[in-house]
Amino acid sequence: MGRSLKRVAVVAALLAVVLGASVVVGTGYFARNSPAASARACAPVAQVMVGKIIVPAGPIAGYCQDRLINAAYVMMAARSLGIGPHTQAIGVMTALGESGLRVLDHGDAAGADSRGLFQQRDNGAWGSYADRMDPYTSALNFFRKLVSIPGWKDLSPGEAAHTVQVNADPQHYDPYLPRAEAIVAALGS
Repeated sequence: MGRSLKRVAVVAALLAVVLGASVVVGTGYFARNSPAASARACAPVAQVMVGKIIVPAGPIAGYCQDRLINAAYVMMAARSLGIGPHTQAIGVMTALGESGLRVLDHGDAAGADSRGLFQQRDNGAWGSYADRMDPYTSALNFFRKLVSIPGWKDLSPGEAAHTVQVNADPQHYDPYLPRAEAIVAALGS
């Protein structure tokens, strides 16, 4: 690569890091790593509909269609309860922090019985195993719990997620908010 092409590659890489996008220049691949996901090239697949939400191949905020579909289910669940984009982003943020927008069939050290997008526990509060493994139903249960909390609209997004999920770290979800907002904005348009 010539000197000016190398500069273009460096500028493109820096721009990709700032925007959370991936850029291919020559034979180099530049990506931004952050909580729960890294920017990646997405498989060239046809867009799909989840309810009234068009889900592209991606990437959006570093996530490809397989995970964006789950974000769309979270948004659909919120919409079914009359919940707008700000609170939809809280749901997507929480699912990013809990599972990276994957429906997990395993728990972790904090809860071996946790399952699904939201890593909901098998304690009766989150429905059956099938409910916890269904992205739409688990999101409905998350939002129902959220709106039942007195003063929930006055909580910051991270506080709202923490109050529902009771994570050991009250700030655990905060780093995921910008990506969640980007996903909700892109899928909601």
